[in-house]
Parts: sequence; C-alpha cells; structure tokens
Amino acid sequence: MRIRSSALTAALAVTALALTGCSGAGADDADADGGPYRVLVTGGISGQGALAANAQTSVLAAKASAEAVNRAGGVGGRQVEITVVDDAGDATTAVSKLREAIASGKKPDLFLNSGPSTITTATLPILAQNKILSFNIGPTEDSANPEKYPLNFDLASGPSENAETIARYIKGKGYQSVGVVHGSSAYGEVFGQAMEDALGGEGVSSTGSEEYDTAALDMTAQLQSLKNRGTQALVVDAYGAPLGYLLTSLQRLDWNIPLIGNTSVAGTSLVSKPAPDGVLGTPATANLVMHALSSTVYDANDTAVNTMVDNMTAMGDIPSTLILADNYDALPLVVAAANKTGSSSDPEALAEALENQEVLDGAETAFSPSYHFSADSHASKPGDEAYKFVPPSPLLNGQYGNPSA
Repeated sequence: MRIRSSALTAALAVTALALTGCSGAGADDADADGGPYRVLVTGGISGQGALAANAQTSVLAAKASAEAVNRAGGVGGRQVEITVVDDAGDATTAVSKLREAIASGKKPDLFLNSGPSTITTATLPILAQNKILSFNIGPTEDSANPEKYPLNFDLASGPSENAETIARYIKGKGYQSVGVVHGSSAYGEVFGQAMEDALGGEGVSSTGSEEYDTAALDMTAQLQSLKNRGTQALVVDAYGAPLGYLLTSLQRLDWNIPLIGNTSVAGTSLVSKPAPDGVLGTPATANLVMHALSSTVYDANDTAVNTMVDNMTAMGDIPSTLILADNYDALPLVVAAANKTGSSSDPEALAEALENQEVLDGAETAFSPSYHFSADSHASKPGDEAYKFVPPSPLLNGQYGNPSA
C-alpha cells in the first residue's frame, strides 16, 4: 500500500497533467468556447501525513471527474484539461502557482483547491481580480459571500451549517451542558463560535468553548477548563496530528464523556487505523462519533457514489476519506451551468446559472446529494439528509462502515 501511495504521489506531482492530450489557446486568448476547458487544481501532495493523503484524494477526485465528463462530451463540447500543481499546503506557494498560470497565456477556466482554508484566504482575491470561476473545499468566513467573491462557490459545507447539523443531532440525543474545543485555524475559530450559536438556537445549554493552538502538543489545560464547568458532552474540532494530541489529553484527564467530532475529525486518518499508526479500537475513541457527509459512509445501494468510487479507484488508490473528494462534483456543476447558458467561456454567466436551483438539481453530482447555491449565498447547504454520524471504523476506498474493510 505504501508503494502504491508513493506512486500516486509521484503521478500527481507532475507540473501539468493534460487528460485530453489537447493543446490550444488559453481562456484569455482563445475564441469563445474554443480549445480545451482548462482546470487548475492545487494541493499539498508533497506534504506530510494527513495533508498529503487528503490532497491526493482531492486531486484524484478531480481527475476522475474530468475523465467521466470527457467521456460524456466535455464542458459545452470542450474536453477538460487538468493541470495539477503541488502547493505543499502553503498559501504563499499556492498564490505563486496561481499567478504563474494566469501569466502563462493559458489562464484557467476553473480553479479548484484541496484545502486547507489558508489556501482559500490567499487565493480568492486573485481569482476574483482575474475573473476566474472557482470551487472551494476550504470554507472561510466570507468565501461563500457572493458580494465579495461572486465567482466562487463552496463545495464543502461551511462551519455554520456543520455546527447547526451537529446541534440538531445533540438535541436529538438529549445532551445538555455541551462544551466545544476547537483549533486556532481560520475554520476552527469560525466553527467554535458557530457551534456555540447553534447550541443556543436549539435550546441546548453550553459550557462554552476553548481554543487550542494547532501547533500545540498538549490540550490538557483547555479540556480541564471545560471539565471544571461541568461539561457532559464535548464537540471536537481537530484535524490531523492535533486530534491525536487532544485524545491523549482526554485520556490523561481520565474524562469519559460523549465526543462529537466535526468533519475535520472525520477527515483525519488516525481514527481509521489501529495503534500504533492510529487510535481505532483504543479507549480514546470509545465514545466518539463523527459528523460526515453521507458519501463518506458505505451504502451498497447508492449508485451515484459507488460510480464515483469506481471511477476514482480506476485511476489509483484513495489514500484518505472521501470527505476530501468534493472536487468530483465541480465539473458536473459546470456542465449543468454551461448547458443552461449555452456557453462555457463566460464565468459570470456560469456563476449566475449556478445560482439557479433547477440547474443545480439537474447536475449529475455524486459527492453531495444536493447543492443550494443562491444569489444571496454560495454555500453548498445540502441539508441534514446529506450527513451521517458514525463511529470510527477502518476505511475501504475512502469510506467508513464497509463490512469488507
């Protein structure tokens, strides 16, 4: 598995991957709807641990989607050409790679990132300035605001929607005196406040939230503070290595209460691997459930998701959870918008079409069962039916709960 993963990393790390083999003028110097439909995908594919695995899954999803779209005729008749660049998870690198692509004379028609939210914050102003359509999997406080970023759409659900879904789950379980612990990332900070607001909105008593530094190795002080306030259930925001440190800190306190992990937790490979590589099956995860998109949980009857998985595995191993496969849906959404407008070359017209619910309902998406972009909000808003709360389990093809895993 390690050898195949290394091969996938090498394959993804090429400077340019042209799925069509076509060449032609760029979006800024071509005739309308002429040449390939150029997609620039950035990801931290040379990063470490969860960052690299998640970026590889994100890029693999985009590649598999492009293959499927090309087989069906492309975007408005234009074959999709994907260029993959390694941003190493670094915002400065992502900005540099984006500027290079814009200046090359082959400006992208579409930009896709692989997270985290720091990449979003750094690249969105450049994309807006250059009128490039984009889909984002690292939501920030204003990434779904069409007044600020009219050509960006968040594929991943934002912190407020995730918090509201979790709060409704907590209310249904009858929990009270609920605390929140979250990281110092852009997403974590917004999520922490959104979670407190959502708990209040559902009439669930809160013991407050505590923030930890994502570079810290010990979260005992924050957890002790929440324990001292009588916390009876804990919402956890943690991604990658910090999740392991947080769970270790909980064990150090001998504090056994219900844990509800957000999508960041569900996207961390630690929860799907037994010791010593992970925490699956250890006391640390005995009380943990995770908030995950339904496509991340195996369902033999979900034809659309199973087709997505087949298309992805045909191109390589899926090295992390499917919660990072958002980019699979980007091109089907653009295809639906192009069919509506009759053109694939006008990003503003495509963006307007993506605010039309009829267009969204007609898109052949798989990662999420639905999207609800509007003129007021470019947040995905798939609704509670798009999510499940699942315990940790081994992964098979990026999914939890597969009996064959």
